[in-house]
Parts: sequence; structure tokens; C-alpha cells
Amino acid sequence: MATDEVRTDLGRRAHPPPSDSLTRATRSFVRQGNVRDALKKLEKKYASVKKIREPHAMIGDWWTLYDYGLDEVREWKVDYKPSFPEEAKRAMDAEERKAAKERRRKVRADAIASGGPLPTKKAPAQGPVAFLFPGQGSQAVGMLSETKDLPAVKKMLETANKVLGYDLLKLCNEGPKEDLDNTIYSQPALFVAGLAAVEKLRAENPKLVESVSATAGLSLGEYTALVFSGAISFEDGIAVVKVRAESMAEAAKLGDPHGMLSIVGLGDDDVEAICKEVRDKMPGKVCQVANYLFPQGRVVSGHKAALEEAQKLATTKGALKAVNVAVSGAFHTSLMAPARDALVEALDKVTISDPAIPVYSNVTGERFADAEEIRALLPRQLVEPVKWEPTLKTMIAAGKTQLHELGPGAQIKAMVKRLDNAVWKAFKNVAA
Repeated sequence: MATDEVRTDLGRRAHPPPSDSLTRATRSFVRQGNVRDALKKLEKKYASVKKIREPHAMIGDWWTLYDYGLDEVREWKVDYKPSFPEEAKRAMDAEERKAAKERRRKVRADAIASGGPLPTKKAPAQGPVAFLFPGQGSQAVGMLSETKDLPAVKKMLETANKVLGYDLLKLCNEGPKEDLDNTIYSQPALFVAGLAAVEKLRAENPKLVESVSATAGLSLGEYTALVFSGAISFEDGIAVVKVRAESMAEAAKLGDPHGMLSIVGLGDDDVEAICKEVRDKMPGKVCQVANYLFPQGRVVSGHKAALEEAQKLATTKGALKAVNVAVSGAFHTSLMAPARDALVEALDKVTISDPAIPVYSNVTGERFADAEEIRALLPRQLVEPVKWEPTLKTMIAAGKTQLHELGPGAQIKAMVKRLDNAVWKAFKNVAA
């Protein structure tokens, strides 16, 4: 009978019967009502055969494995749709921007419809506490050693490593110094270190952090200040700083060698006269004041041949110091124009909001008016002088007398000492 034939076949064969035989056998069992018994026998026969499930399509995707781990991705069903943090964040950011834009549109429309004045921006926080963030030159091997275990700092480092493509904490903790001093690496390192110092202080004294009524940063430090103020997200900030650092390093390689010269002990009239004399002697060479740091403390940027001449003239005029700065290019001059163009492109890709507290601009020495001015002035900062002394004077005049420098070193504190002795005595440093 057909039933006996199938049973004999099941006991004899080591492999499943051909599909046509199985079909005949199945039809026979259907006729006799024994399909279930036949299936049970087949299942028993092949119970020891390992079943291989079709893997998820993203089993070979690097970022998926980075986010979830191989063991978890292996368990995904073939039709599972995972969620990714960056996609969720982008979606949330897009919704928030859309909602904020709609709120502004409604408030403005309601004000116009009612015939009343347009809404004004929120008044800035009052109080004497201000945070200052240092620029390039403050970096030191060992940075982040005091803050690396803070949960917020760990998250920042994870994000930074993804964006930068290297282990930032290892570089900061172990060096070597030559790498950390490189513009490409020092700028992201200082950016993260400044914000890590904020988290350290927040853990120790949250009320103090909440009381901050203004902020500013020296050159690269301006980006740290903007992130602290809420004008730029950390993820966008580290991405822009990466572009800024790399493009400045590339611009430094173009044309004749150039750099920066620190001159201390001469008035502005003397320094400007020196720069003009050098330019007259060397047509086509750049030689100009790039940093107004403190009274009789200026940094001149330009071609190295021009700076050599400026150094001689400054010494002759009685400068207390005229020494080359350990940087790779003539920052904050027209020689950084290629870097400015790259920075404009990077800024076009990020969201900039009005800061929650006043942020003072390197270009003007005054507070940024709004998000649009931030976007406009950041590229100019690369090719125009940094007005740091005017910035500090304006902040102190506005009652910001409890200054805190957040990050490695005491670069800014030394400058404040030459501006206001009382403010300097109250000055605090918070290392990372």
C-alpha cells in the first residue's frame, strides 16, 4: 500500500526524498487522512539537522554592529527594523525646528494682527558670574584625566570619537605632545576639555553653573562657549571644530611659510607702525595684528620673512618680548581665506539657535545679537583680528566680575591680571 511504501522510504533513506516522491506520498496521506503522522515522522527524522535562519540584511553593516553589537544583530528577524540614535536625533531636531518656526510665526502673526509691537527676545540673565574658555596653546598631555569618568563626559567622548575617527581620550591622556600640539588634534581636544570642565563644576556646584550670566572663548574657545550657551549642539560643534582645525592646517601649508609673532611691551601705535613698515619693505607680504590679548600684549600674523623683520623692529623699539608662537600658520589673517570657505560650508550643515545666555564675539568684542550673527561672524573670525582685550573689558564693565576659566592651563587668568587686579584676585580656574 502507499502507506507502507512511504514508511519503508522513511526508514531507508538518510536524506529527504525528492520533491516529486514527497508530493506523491503527501497526496497519498491526504487521501488516507494520515498527513499529521507523516509530518511528525519527518520532523523526528530530521530533528538533529541544524536549522539556519536567514540573517538580517544589516549583519554586515559596520555602524549597525558598532551601535548594537554582533550578538544582538544575530538575533534580529529578517524583517526587523532597527532604530538608530542619529536618525532619531535628526528626526527630533527636525520636529523641534519645525515646531519652533511655527511658534515664532504664530507669535509674530498674532502680534501683527493685534496691532501691537513685535515680540522681543528674552532678557539676558543678570549676575556677576561668567565662563571663559581658552584657545589653542593651553593644551597639555594629561587633559581630561580628572573628568573622564563623569557620565556626561563619557558620552561626549563617545560622540567625539565617532566624529573624529580616533580615540581623543587616549591622545589627551597619553600624547605624544607633538600630536596634541598639532592644530588638527589640539582644537578638538580643547573644545571637549572645556565642556568637560563645565561638567566637573556642575557635579561639584550645580547652582554656580546655573548662575552663569555670560560666556566667551578665545579663538577656538568661542566654539566651546557657543555650545555651553546652547546655540550649537555638542555633536554639531565637534563636527564644525574638526573642519575648522583641518582646514586651518591645510591653509597653513599654502604659499610661502607663515606664522605668528608675540610682541609684549609696546603700544598699539608702535605695533601698527612696525607692521606698516614691514609691508612697505616687502610688498605682497602679510604682516598684521591678529590678536589683541591684553594691554601691550599683541600677536602679529603673517609670512615668516615679514615676521623676522617685525621681530627685529620690535626689539629695536624696546619690546619686552618678541618671540615666535608655536603655531603652524598665520591665523586670523587673509592667509586663512581657504579655511574660512570650508568653515562656511560646514556651518551651513548645522543648526544654530539664539544662545540662552549672552555670548561675546571675538570679531566685535560685543555680544552676538542672534543666531544669524553667530553664523555670519564665525567665518570672519578666521581672517580678522581677535579682539580679546576689548571683550574682557566689556564683560567686566557689564558687571561680570566673577570669572571662571574652564579647561587646561591658566592662559586667560594671566591676561586678566593685566586688566583688573580685583577681578584677577577673584578669578577661578577649573581644570578638566
